[in-house]
Amino acid sequence: MGALTLSPNITTWAITALATLGVILRPFSWPEAIWAVLGAGALVALGLLAPATAWAGVLKGTDVYLFLVGMMLMSEVARKEGLFDWLASIAVRAAKGSAARLFTLVYLVGTVVTVFLSNDACAVVLTPAVYAATKAAKVENPLPYLFICAFIANAASFVLPISNPANLVVFADHMPPLMRWLTLFALPSVLAIVTTYAVLRLTQAKSLRGQSVATDVEAASLSRTGLVAGIGIVATGGVLIGASALGLDLGLPTFVAGLATTIVVLLLKRGGLVEVAKDVSWSVLPLVAGLFVLVEALEKTGVLAMLADLLKGYAHAAPTETAWGAGGLIAVLCNLVNNLPAGLIAGAAVHTAQVPEKVAGAILVGVDLGPNLSVTGSLATILWLTAIRREGQDVGAWTFLKLGLLVMPPALVLALAGLLLV
Repeated sequence: MGALTLSPNITTWAITALATLGVILRPFSWPEAIWAVLGAGALVALGLLAPATAWAGVLKGTDVYLFLVGMMLMSEVARKEGLFDWLASIAVRAAKGSAARLFTLVYLVGTVVTVFLSNDACAVVLTPAVYAATKAAKVENPLPYLFICAFIANAASFVLPISNPANLVVFADHMPPLMRWLTLFALPSVLAIVTTYAVLRLTQAKSLRGQSVATDVEAASLSRTGLVAGIGIVATGGVLIGASALGLDLGLPTFVAGLATTIVVLLLKRGGLVEVAKDVSWSVLPLVAGLFVLVEALEKTGVLAMLADLLKGYAHAAPTETAWGAGGLIAVLCNLVNNLPAGLIAGAAVHTAQVPEKVAGAILVGVDLGPNLSVTGSLATILWLTAIRREGQDVGAWTFLKLGLLVMPPALVLALAGLLLV
């Protein structure tokens, strides 16, 4: 009887593992979304997950879908209206022919974008701007600069609650007030950002030494519609901070801001809707939906309850050791199942177990920073990968992992140490 009871669970775990592996390795070069959707579909087709339960899982991602659509619309409009080309010309002239200075400028801008617009926005909005900058600067190898967009999107994603949608998932109704948040995470964030910069700078030093950065870059003019797109992005940052302060979901405000910006630009241009809609990376939405369904299936197998019981027992017996262990474990787990579902599972376990604040904080650091290990560790990195592919660039899973193994562990250790010292 025990074996019969376990067999559906084992099958569910196997399908989830295979679907996740498909997302990571992309067999046959099929998009990540196909593997997530196939996995979700297989669970329903085999009767392991009721259609109504699967649909409930899809609906849990509504806030994330709205957030992504708003950001992707704004980014695409801004790209088409030349905002990124204009910003690129400013950055390249400020670099004054120095590859190292351009690298630092991009890192600083990436930090600001992640903190105030979120890590997903950094991947969607900043990546095309950085590529435009390297193109304007006649840089032969843009990857050292593009890597910044991927790594800072995660490293700076716990400065503020809005810096990563996963923060809202982990803490949910138990979100600390802003000043308490800053007390907890200011030092860990600084340590993560500085360490990530130092390791990236060292690992990319050879490539940067061989790079020449053009100094004769003409100042690009900013069109009226490009200015509107820029204002829309800045206004969205303000809306997100306000929504976060009020404890509101971020998806709907971001969607409304992105849609309003797009409509105003298209009205001023008197057309262009089809071109914008055609170039938005819509495949990200079924990918996220599939991941939510996979998490729903895992929850039905009792994994969540087991994790909550384990976490509760260890957290109350040895909170400091549990914080270290949980932060490190969830950081690795994020790279096996993506940090969005990992955050959902961890967040639910945290709420059920009612763990001490430091343990919850360590789990959040792991969820946010851990994905810097692999190319599919976070939604932001997948969005980044989609963005660079559009520009004719690509980074394999192994190439990213080799760099991630150098970048992520020291940043994670120092961030957790900073959290536990506060």
